[in-house]
Amino acid sequence: MTTVESRAVACAPQGPAPVRRNTELSLLVFAALVPVLAYAETGLAMDGRLPAGMLGYGLGLGSFVLLAHLSVRRFAPHADPLMLPIAALLNGLGLVFIWRLDKARELHPNYPAAQNQLLWSGLGIALFIVVMARLKDYRRLQRYTYLSGFAALVLLAVPAFFPVRAGDFGARIWIHLDGFSIQPGEFVKILLPVFFSGFLMVKRDALALASRRLLGLYLPRGRDLGPIVVVWTLSLLILVFETDLGTSVLFFGIFVVMLYVATERTSWVLFGVLMAGLGFWAVAHTEGHVRGRIDEWLHPLAAAPGAGVGQIGQALFALGSGGALGTGLGQGHSWLIGFAAKSDFILGTIGEETGVTGVIAVLVLYGLLAERGLRTALAARDPFGKLLAVGLSAAFALQVFIVAGGVTGAIPLTGMTLPFVAQGGSSVITNWALVAVLLKISDLARRPAPGEPLQPGTQP
Repeated sequence: MTTVESRAVACAPQGPAPVRRNTELSLLVFAALVPVLAYAETGLAMDGRLPAGMLGYGLGLGSFVLLAHLSVRRFAPHADPLMLPIAALLNGLGLVFIWRLDKARELHPNYPAAQNQLLWSGLGIALFIVVMARLKDYRRLQRYTYLSGFAALVLLAVPAFFPVRAGDFGARIWIHLDGFSIQPGEFVKILLPVFFSGFLMVKRDALALASRRLLGLYLPRGRDLGPIVVVWTLSLLILVFETDLGTSVLFFGIFVVMLYVATERTSWVLFGVLMAGLGFWAVAHTEGHVRGRIDEWLHPLAAAPGAGVGQIGQALFALGSGGALGTGLGQGHSWLIGFAAKSDFILGTIGEETGVTGVIAVLVLYGLLAERGLRTALAARDPFGKLLAVGLSAAFALQVFIVAGGVTGAIPLTGMTLPFVAQGGSSVITNWALVAVLLKISDLARRPAPGEPLQPGTQP
């Protein structure tokens, strides 16, 4: 038994865990009520009256989360009670902020996106229900280890064969078909952890034990470096051919995190960071799109000839004007950020209108969701489930870090979307499916062993 498994056994709850479905339902009521009240406050601030579609929005959001809850109650009764309410709250708040930016289209040429986002959210919850109903045992996914890896590579490569439109700004990450667009790379966030979990579960002993010690570090053997070299090469190819910095960082980051968890070797992390740094440095000096992103990061307030301050600069102004408590919902000017105000830079709107307090609250929600995923990994009873839960949680947490870091100027902007909150159909659908898989892992981890009675007062 490895050290990780020993710690997991020590930290895992002893005996059957409470079902907590009624707790989940009460939290979902709160998660649906907060966005509805925020919607009302935004309408009052901008128009002096309640929004005309407030009733429809409240009923739609309430119906979606109720159906999701019923599916969890039916198909995963022992699952974690916090994941679904947190996802529902983030999704609801995202709809409010997107609608708020829609209202500014008279001042800034934009298009209404809140209705489409509500539709995509409904489709995401529908996929959530399908996963809950059809995925009887997540361990079956291990059978599709290499198929998942192949499918992930295909989805990453497909956009490179489609023409780039003016609105794509040089990045080949979308597929456009008759007014409909999809971002295949979003679905890779689920496929890659499945592949890495199956692969590392088989190879972890060789990767962890077969090494040489040098200066206090366990250095991997040359032939064991193969996996990380392959992933490093693929991430660079994505960056070069599709100029997609965000997916490359996410792709490589998930692998390094899962490799460390599987082997507990710090040397793998050091090699991973070193290889990522060298690769991105080389690409930044040869690829104009990536170099432009880095230049804007280094000089966020520099105005281009004939233009104003760039989007990162506008986002920093929005965050700065929000102060501690914000200007109030509907009373900011974050629409000045431009075309990506609803997607890449929606955290700027949150920061301006709710202040540092609101940004911290949103980040805490993301942190709680990732923490519940890691807690699920500790409670899982099989190595594949542990690695899969870690990989899915890492994908979620890394994406939040990448987006928040880009908007606040801590790291170069990557063009990714804030999960559940930002505009993007592919993103919201994938994130709902990701939460569904985590809940299925949690359900099996918390389920009583055969013949073991439930704790008192834990009826669904």
